Amino acid sequence: MDGLVNSPAKDSYVSLALVTLPLDQVRTLLAVVDEGTFDAAAAALHVTPSAVSQRVKALEQGTGRVLLLRTKPVRLTESGEVVVRLARQLAQLERDARRELGLAHAGEPATLPIAVNADSLATWFLPALTRVPPELRICFELHREDEEHTTTLLREGLVMAAVTSSPDPVQGCSVTALGSMRYLPSASPDFAATWLDRPLRDALGEVPVVVFDRRDGLQDRFARDLTGRDAGPLRHYVPSSEGYVDAVAAGMGWGLVPSAQAEPRLRNGTLVLLDSGRVIDVPLYWQQWKLHSPALAAAADAVREAARESLTAPSG
Repeated sequence: MDGLVNSPAKDSYVSLALVTLPLDQVRTLLAVVDEGTFDAAAAALHVTPSAVSQRVKALEQGTGRVLLLRTKPVRLTESGEVVVRLARQLAQLERDARRELGLAHAGEPATLPIAVNADSLATWFLPALTRVPPELRICFELHREDEEHTTTLLREGLVMAAVTSSPDPVQGCSVTALGSMRYLPSASPDFAATWLDRPLRDALGEVPVVVFDRRDGLQDRFARDLTGRDAGPLRHYVPSSEGYVDAVAAGMGWGLVPSAQAEPRLRNGTLVLLDSGRVIDVPLYWQQWKLHSPALAAAADAVREAARESLTAPSG
């Protein structure tokens, strides 16, 4: 079994095609992943924790693979990711079929998990979701993640769609270019007067900078383009899109601010632009499962429409 656990996920599709997967076991695995623990899954399914454990163990024995790492919260193996993607697709197809056949309970909603980066969430993405027809009764479950890492949630089967910076499709997904989010190098007027009284090229390696988190490389990318080296070592980490802008406007350091958030503050004088000729454009893409689902299709249409209005048009 150990040798099978480390098999690539793509090979799992071939192996699982030869295995019958009992739906109750597949649904139980999905519940454990969504709830995080066996006990929480048992409460959600209205069964005992022992029953949950037995179903997952039976599924693992049937597939010949370890599907879950028994941590808190649980973590999927690569084989587990394959089964969870299948489980979530089956659940969505079942909900859509019940609705089309008129078998759904009155008002029964559909849940649509989506991964989205913090800056999109703080600017254009939420208004996009308001365009989805309310009669579809979709419950959006948003997972905030860096745009370079949202595809990980797709691979794990935790979400059905994602706003991502990767144009390379996750297996079983389609990709649509949305446009680019533009970032402007900004600082407060007082910060610029105090710290940037010399050419920007000479100052960036020494002055304080505001960074979203330790995976945020935008400021270093801007500094390298201008000076050939990273931004300075005095860094403030502010992992909130709105808080990040507030920190820059408060004078904690300079930073790259989404244009939608920067432009009102540039107009009212609470921010100044450090270099009008240099911006950072981050291409964004919509990746979603290749699954015929009215809920997923409606969300995709709304996101693409809002992106055309809010983002810099995709090149080409």
